[in-house]
Amino acid sequence: EVELVESGGGSAQDGGSLTLSCTASGINFREADMGWYRQALGNVCELVASIDSDENIFYADSVKGRATISRNNAQSAVRLQMNGLKPDDTAVYYCAADGPEDGLPCSLAQQFGHWARGTQVTVSA
Repeated sequence: EVELVESGGGSAQDGGSLTLSCTASGINFREADMGWYRQALGNVCELVASIDSDENIFYADSVKGRATISRNNAQSAVRLQMNGLKPDDTAVYYCAADGPEDGLPCSLAQQFGHWARGTQVTVSA
């Protein structure tokens, strides 16, 4: 059975930092392209950052310079560190393995790949 489990969400202050972690089981993690998506108001899943099996990295413009994604294949884990948090970063964050392209409705996006349940991040001004 495939399972992705997140940790590290919660509340933060404007300008603060947080780290989201995700561990996976039941998949060939070394071959998986890992990503962090977020869903703010509305149903669109924004691809925030991704790291593929070759460790090629993508960041959305909205977080570029403020986010760092990394993976640990030995631990089947992926991490997203975010600094300089803004209220606009408030969203439900999802870890996904082999997820789809950016910008799909989350209800559709979550049909592709494997997804964690999501963790709320709230940034207060």
